[in-house]
Amino acid sequence: MNRRSDKQLVVGLDIGTSKVMAVVGEYSRGEPVEVIGIGSHVVRGMKRGAVVDIESTMHAIRGAVEEAELMAGCEIRSVHASISGSHLETLNSHGTAAIREREVSAADIEAVLAAASAVAIPADRKVLYKEPQEFRIDGQDGIRHPVGMSGVRLEANVHLVTGAASPVQNLVKCIERCGITVDALIPAATASARAVLTDDERELGVCLIDIGAGTTDIAIYAQGAVRYTRALPVGGDQVTNDIAFGIHTPTANAEEIKIKYACALPQLAHSDETVQVPSVGDRPPRRLARQALAQCVHDRYEEIFEMVQDELRRSGLDNLLSAGVVLTGGAAPMEGALELAEEVFHKMVRIGAPQLVGGKAEAVANPVHATAVGLLLHAARGDVAMPAGNLDRMIGRLKGWLGKNF
Repeated sequence: MNRRSDKQLVVGLDIGTSKVMAVVGEYSRGEPVEVIGIGSHVVRGMKRGAVVDIESTMHAIRGAVEEAELMAGCEIRSVHASISGSHLETLNSHGTAAIREREVSAADIEAVLAAASAVAIPADRKVLYKEPQEFRIDGQDGIRHPVGMSGVRLEANVHLVTGAASPVQNLVKCIERCGITVDALIPAATASARAVLTDDERELGVCLIDIGAGTTDIAIYAQGAVRYTRALPVGGDQVTNDIAFGIHTPTANAEEIKIKYACALPQLAHSDETVQVPSVGDRPPRRLARQALAQCVHDRYEEIFEMVQDELRRSGLDNLLSAGVVLTGGAAPMEGALELAEEVFHKMVRIGAPQLVGGKAEAVANPVHATAVGLLLHAARGDVAMPAGNLDRMIGRLKGWLGKNF
């Protein structure tokens, strides 16, 4: 892509179930990423993270990219794109490589990651993403940044995410047919985690829950590294469908009602509050108690959180989440969702919005932008430092949660 001045340009392309978002950033090594362009477009060709209509998805990608190009004043030629869907699977692997020059280099890191990625997987699947958890040099473990260290034998524990070949190929095809190269495919949960989690949360143990329109993506971190990721085939669209079927209103009206009036805890709605509900066909609109609407939303959110709870138990990491749970994604800011999550998980919960970016930061300081901003930070290859003071804020949040619950 075209460059502005002497800074490096990076682009995140978040292809979600309900919309495509392109975010353009520029940065110099060691400095925060500056957001300089944003574009979004409604997409009709995606379902639960998978492409179901190539032409419609391409149209949405072009719309989002052109809008971002216009704002940023550049031409987008390559992107880091998100991927989600229940076809994604996760595993933790181990790799070993000889240190060629007796001092660890970037090439040695690539070699040990490649060794860890050489796992037996079905022919119709491929490794999409790999992230080191920790390194070991000549038996010394607990090493996070081995480059420059001396030794003979380098080992690494690596988190791998694999995907089914067909959904991956269809997604890449949509992007490439728009004249754009895919630099990398990043799982949505991992991208969102990069944007909203603090170093302290990753170290203490935290579960990120990204509730999108068609999927709920999970990333569990402990001891500073990702340990488990998963995409569940349920999200905000199911809440909209529940409202449409439950109160007998068109889906478009159900989405509007959800945004304006819904909450995830019935007790937050006063008994005398009512909502005007359009009817199907030419029937006249009706008045509905807001508590009835809240009950409908509550049941679906509770189901989503219980599904996440099952994944936590399956991962074996549910007792290691000292930093609690972070909710993000377009469906996370729902009124009452935070309180309901605390009831289900019995842990402190916060809503996570993107951090670590400058420029048009206010324009992306919303949970709905978490994945797109995280893609920017991934593209910058971790050259951005976490601001200080996170531990103090976390301790204050923990005290507040304990005071409220005990």
